[in-house]
Amino acid sequence: MRTLNLYLTRETLATLLMTVLVFTFVLLLGNLFKEIAALMTSGRVEPGFILRAIGLLIPYVLVYSLPVGMLTTTLLVFGRFSADHELTAARAGGISLLSLSAPVLAIGMLLSALSGWINLQVAPQCRLAYKTMIFEYGLEHATALLTEKGFTDFPGYRIYVGSVDGSKLLDVVLYQHDEEGNLKLRMHAEEAKVELNAETGQMELTLRTVDGFEFDAGKERTFVYSKYGPMVLGKKPEQAQQRAPKLKELSFAQLRDRVTELKQKSIDPTPVQIEIHQKVALSFACIGFTMIGIPLAIRTHRRETNFGISVALVLVTGYYGLIVLGQSLDGHPALLPHLWMWLPNFLFQGIGFVLLWKMNKGI
Repeated sequence: MRTLNLYLTRETLATLLMTVLVFTFVLLLGNLFKEIAALMTSGRVEPGFILRAIGLLIPYVLVYSLPVGMLTTTLLVFGRFSADHELTAARAGGISLLSLSAPVLAIGMLLSALSGWINLQVAPQCRLAYKTMIFEYGLEHATALLTEKGFTDFPGYRIYVGSVDGSKLLDVVLYQHDEEGNLKLRMHAEEAKVELNAETGQMELTLRTVDGFEFDAGKERTFVYSKYGPMVLGKKPEQAQQRAPKLKELSFAQLRDRVTELKQKSIDPTPVQIEIHQKVALSFACIGFTMIGIPLAIRTHRRETNFGISVALVLVTGYYGLIVLGQSLDGHPALLPHLWMWLPNFLFQGIGFVLLWKMNKGI
């Protein structure tokens, strides 16, 4: 019995390390390419900046990679254990399924505790530090967040840049729309320069060799300028650095304080309550995935890695789909959407418990 438990524990830990590393790597790439792809491809960012960004993102993506990794691990380990008839031999020797599963269930509980610490404290702090670092880098390097051969949005403007050379921009097209979304102004400049005004602390854009058109009182007027600007693109750093953190960037204690503050002001705290319950509920995903992964792996009786990953992705889609459903109800406080965050855990842990109990009894 002890030998089997040690064997399953080693197999689980080794497979868990591999799956968590893979899923963490994939999620890191997704976040990095989504938010700082322009910086990396243009070569306008130092390697140290990328390394700091990765370090700050790791706790944030672990919130998702740990549960998914644990689910995939149980499907792979117990799928092989069942397909190789090792489970049949163990049960023929009088060893119950619960006894075999106990070490793996314990690992799932420990991972849930670790996830709770990360979800409630570490990940929000790292996410806030990451967002602040990206934002401040953009203020210090005025052209850093401009996308070459693509569009970049600023308050009131949308800008296309053909290429970037230091603070100089080439082949620039600027669009301005009114409050109703109608095109108000379009300008094309062969060359432009964006810089941070040392006195005002504002990001300013100056266009050179400009042609374009604007709508004035329903009439279109064309124009040509040798120089146009400077135009203010961003807020002052003193104001921008006071950027209020988003709910995902607040720790558990900060979220509770926010709820108290909103209630004192007679403001609906439902969105904050949803975030609190979501953070806590996601902490129990590891044990829920473990409980449902073990019996499913045994029932499917498959050892193929591709099959295990496919089943894991289907279950993860269902789990987080229910979370998203609860989030979509934030405008209906009467439906208690914050309690919907617990629905996936109740379903997965309940179904997993019933399946484990039936298999342990041989039903």
